[in-house]
Amino acid sequence: MRKLKMEELNRVSVEEFKGLPKLPVVLVLDNVRSLHNVGSAFRTGDAFRVEKIYLCGITGTPPNKEINKTALGATESVNWEHIADTAELALKLKADGYTLIALEQAESTTLLQDFIPDPEAKYAFIFGNEVFGVADEVMSLVDTVVEIPQFGTKHSLNISVTVGVVVWDYLCKTELK
Repeated sequence: MRKLKMEELNRVSVEEFKGLPKLPVVLVLDNVRSLHNVGSAFRTGDAFRVEKIYLCGITGTPPNKEINKTALGATESVNWEHIADTAELALKLKADGYTLIALEQAESTTLLQDFIPDPEAKYAFIFGNEVFGVADEVMSLVDTVVEIPQFGTKHSLNISVTVGVVVWDYLCKTELK
């Protein structure tokens, strides 16, 4: 077994990437403090060709050395926008036809393995603050709450891990069939 060389990976350029079709998915980071989490969300967004990332409230924005450390250039390929108020964005996305899904531990959650996305729908996956989660006013606007089941002593995964798990799960349930 041999690892592939970089030139064998057939990666597209940023310009080519921007012209490729995207998943009908946007990522909403609701007051995410860690710039490394933000950078990782960009990297995942690039890997799976999400439509856009919304950086809300106190969430840091590019250009930023700490974001770039984990994004590795994905801030140049993935469309993004800073929005001051996550609830206002949620209302706009809903009006634009997105299904709003909070990744959170709450009453009446749907476990990730039981979440069956509609292949015709557009989704906004909302990820909350590392300590406080998705803001209550945003939670009151979402269509569904999805939870990743966990079995250890900790009650949550890092946002960067959650973004990767959720987008990969979505991709497996829609695009790879």
